[in-house]
Amino acid sequence: MKLYDSIGPNPHIVRMFMAEKGIDIPKQAVDLRKGENREAEHLKRNPHGQMPTLELDDGSYLSEITAICEYLEEKKPAPALIGSTPEERAECRMWTRRVDLNICEPLANGYRFGEALKFFEKRIPVVPEASPGLKMIAQNRLKWLDGQIAGKDYLCGKRFTLADILLYGWLHFGNQVGQPLDAANANIAAWFARVGARPSAKA
Repeated sequence: MKLYDSIGPNPHIVRMFMAEKGIDIPKQAVDLRKGENREAEHLKRNPHGQMPTLELDDGSYLSEITAICEYLEEKKPAPALIGSTPEERAECRMWTRRVDLNICEPLANGYRFGEALKFFEKRIPVVPEASPGLKMIAQNRLKWLDGQIAGKDYLCGKRFTLADILLYGWLHFGNQVGQPLDAANANIAAWFARVGARPSAKA
């Protein structure tokens, strides 16, 4: 296998997942700033031109971070970061889906349509007027999540999972691009510090 890697939150999430599982595979950097991900060579790997992409042993390619992480979990089940029972896997997938749709997506597009507009306007459809509303949605859903995580170590209780890695990767990114975590969300702030202290956070 080979991971086509780059800057940005999504590659960080996959690297963090791999670090937690003790998976070490070759990596090849793709320069997003120069647009290498939009060139023909990378579009053969991922027609969306997104990062990261995982090259499998049979020469095929897998994209989308949740799909990559699911695949790696099946290849190396322990330690389980999605789950070792149907119930655990379902719980993790539920929280991963909630985090992705309600927080990561609006946060990401709030940035792409706002601060990063000049970078993205020639690459993807952009809606500049939507940026403030998308950021507001992400913050609103974080406030909701703050109540949901009260009394829990992680999103799935005592278990550290892909859902936590996904949320951490995007909140870490948000802190760097003008969407900092509201300190009033004290439960998430404590969770963020807990996850950030894990060695894998530096992957």
